[in-house]
Amino acid sequence: MADSAFFCTLSHEGVLAVRGSDAGKFLQGQLTCNLNYVNEHTATLGARCTQKGRMQSSFRLLLEGDGCLLAMARDLVEPQLADLKKYAVFSKSKLTDESAAWVRFGLSQGDGALASLGLELPPEVNAQVNANGLIAVRVSPSRAELWVPAEQAPSVQAKLAAQLPEGDLNAWLLGQIRAGIGQVMAQTRELFIPQMLNLQAVGGVSFKKGCYTGQEIVARMQYLGKLKRRQYRLELEGSDLPEPGTPVFSPIHASSIGEVVLAAASAAGRIELLAVLQAEAVDNGILHLDSLEGPRASLLDLPYELDRDREIQR
Repeated sequence: MADSAFFCTLSHEGVLAVRGSDAGKFLQGQLTCNLNYVNEHTATLGARCTQKGRMQSSFRLLLEGDGCLLAMARDLVEPQLADLKKYAVFSKSKLTDESAAWVRFGLSQGDGALASLGLELPPEVNAQVNANGLIAVRVSPSRAELWVPAEQAPSVQAKLAAQLPEGDLNAWLLGQIRAGIGQVMAQTRELFIPQMLNLQAVGGVSFKKGCYTGQEIVARMQYLGKLKRRQYRLELEGSDLPEPGTPVFSPIHASSIGEVVLAAASAAGRIELLAVLQAEAVDNGILHLDSLEGPRASLLDLPYELDRDREIQR
């Protein structure tokens, strides 16, 4: 269903809000993305890192009202909020959990439904439009997020249901996997640096914005070319979805050579997933999930190429 028209509720994510006159300035020194590129027409992916460059969260960030909204895995909102608050003491910004204030829908091939709500969304990835209190963001070709204030959600959902079949979250996540967009989950918090999730390839890391928490490690990895682990897309037979953090093994190395990032069911009895793997082990081509004797996985293409020279221009 990932390639067909449908909508679903993005129940797996929550919303962290940073509002106030210093919101943008504060976040510019905390996040991998460049807020100078964000406006009412453009959203972005990004991450918050530790001093050692390990991602505490990854998110989609957009401007709304007097601040910024960050959509991330629901289980990460509170720990991320607690960490950022420690750095916001002297900033004119207020950090809160606004998960209950928003209902977010994922739409696949749903531009017509968006247009009926007054949202003419451009095709460019990260394009954003606002109308009638609603926000739409292009997340990949033919896929969009719709952000709805909670009080409007029942009526908006009814309008969507009149035009699109309602799908499940698995179909949405499968589309995300096929777009090559990884995501930090509770099980993988502080496990990856941004380049391990290919975040720099999808516009979530800026190498020209200046200092932010973890910037030295992230920049060194990019400029010195020492990245030995990165994200790949895989397919295997099975019906039991692996959790984020599930190890991937190589018989040649006789050990774990990476971890699952995100998984979803595809065709009957098939699973697609994103995983961070040692590039050297991937070159050998023999990969097994969860153990040396586990299901064998095969490589699939990603919709983008890694290009260091292009990435550092952002």
